[in-house]
Order: sequence, then structure tokens, then C-alpha cells
Amino acid sequence: MFVKLQGRTVVVVGAGAIAEGKIPGLLAAEAHVRVIAPDATVQIAAWARDGKLELLPRKFLPGDLDGASLAIAATSAPGVNNAVFLEAEARGIFCNAVDDIENCHFYYGSVVQRGDLQIAISTNGKSPALAQRIRKELEQSYGPEYAAWLEKLGTARNVLRAKATGFERIKNILHRLASKEMFERARRRLEGSAL
Repeated sequence: MFVKLQGRTVVVVGAGAIAEGKIPGLLAAEAHVRVIAPDATVQIAAWARDGKLELLPRKFLPGDLDGASLAIAATSAPGVNNAVFLEAEARGIFCNAVDDIENCHFYYGSVVQRGDLQIAISTNGKSPALAQRIRKELEQSYGPEYAAWLEKLGTARNVLRAKATGFERIKNILHRLASKEMFERARRRLEGSAL
């Protein structure tokens, strides 16, 4: 799910291994992360001590989603996941209950990230293992060089939009610049300069 979460509150219910796997993406998105759980992993407790997230060491209670933009139910307790989902549903907040399709408004995709390039794979919760396998295949096809190339494309787009005229003309140039042929040329130049 590609969502701008900067400064928005995301409530994570649960502080075990499941939650620990979801929190880094939320922190990277600059969300205000509030974790609610009676016990936390060493890593989650460290993030709380370092001020990276807010940790409430107790069970989930009605009203815990006050001010939240998103909820993540990351427990192995179906009853708790369902309670979080129902509270989110009543408030119009999107909720993901990890590995609990019935209590989800959205699913996490398996993501290949190369700088600002993000390629997400989703199986609508039916087979995360398949999504992970496809992600590994895409990681081989789309290496780290795509991050630098995308930066150059972004710069070219800004320059063209500032100086060129005619929407169709700009669009055609940008499509040509983003072509596989242009990527291969740029990659060969980069490899040549590294020799």
C-alpha cells in the first residue's frame, strides 16, 4: 500500500515478532507510531526508548484508535485482531490484521524498492509466499542502478516541465527517456566510466 503517512498516527496493536516486521516501514514513512501491547520485543522496546515510537504497555482498549489514520493488528490472537478491526471499521479507519484476511481492509504487498522506484506484488492475502518469490525474481531484474536512473529521470522531468512547451511533446520525450533502450545506454555509460 503506497500511502503518505508522514506525521500521521498509525496504531500497531501487538509488539511481538509480527509487529516488529511491520514497524520499520511505518518509521521509514515518518508516521507517528503508537504500539499497544502488554509485552514488547527487545527491538520494539529499544525503538520506544530511542523516541522512535510511542509504546503503551497494556492491552488494547476501545478508544485506542482515537486520532489514528491507520491501524495494524499484529497479534496472534484472533479475538484481539477482530476487536481492532471492528473499532477501525466503526471509525472509518483502514485496518490490516496481519495474516488474517477476514479482518483486513488492505493487504501489505511484497515490495522491491530501488530508491524511489517501488514495485509491489500482491496476492490479496492468498499466498504471501508466492508474492515473496516473485519479489526475489524482480530484485534480480531491477538492480540498484535503477535508483540512480530514476533520479536522473526525475531531474529531466522537472527541467522539461519548466522549459518545454506542449504537453504531448513533453510526454513523448519523457516516454522516450524512460525506455528500456535509454536505460541500457545509461547503464553502459555508467559501467564504462567505472572501468
